[in-house]
Amino acid sequence: MIRVLVVDDQQLVRMGLRMLFDQAADIEILGEADNGADAVRRAEHLGPDVVLMDLRMPGMDGVTATRRILAARPATRIVALTTFDDDDHLYPALEAGACGFLVKDTPPPELLDAVRRAATGGSPFSGAALDRLVTQALHTRSASGGDAPPLVPAITPREREVLGLLGTGLSNPEIADRLHLGVTTVKTHVASLMAKTGRDNRIRLAVLAVLAGVTPD
Repeated sequence: MIRVLVVDDQQLVRMGLRMLFDQAADIEILGEADNGADAVRRAEHLGPDVVLMDLRMPGMDGVTATRRILAARPATRIVALTTFDDDDHLYPALEAGACGFLVKDTPPPELLDAVRRAATGGSPFSGAALDRLVTQALHTRSASGGDAPPLVPAITPREREVLGLLGTGLSNPEIADRLHLGVTTVKTHVASLMAKTGRDNRIRLAVLAVLAGVTPD
């Protein structure tokens, strides 16, 4: 059973998510929170596997709450729920340790799949969220004076193919299908890319691919 904490300052959003997850036999809603401070308290008390985290809330925002939850419970998987008003929060949320990014209008089946993927160590993200993350990464790099694209260390041609497809937002099964490989083989390549680049999840790898101009053939 995947135990989930839902964090959003809009009651209607929380109710909709609860109704969705109540239909899934393998997902249990442990509780809800309508602000970051309450999310931190409830995460400490309830010990969820996955937290669905709104980024913009009154008082403590989702970025700060993400950082504090992970400081106390590093194994918790936090998936950020974003709107198109959240751009300034996306890259900070990635830096704070969010493992996934989904827009709030993600179709229900994809949202359920994303929670399951996060619970098993995956990093779910929508293409729209990735595009905005890259834009924020570019803005942050430019503001800090780093205009040159990041360097990709020595990787194999196959790893470069995988990295390029990660940058398009494809999942491991989709990459496996595109490259005619087994999913386990793709996972091995992704793990190797993380080790070689120092990026600890596939979202960071995807951002690296786009910023460095690594594209699929």
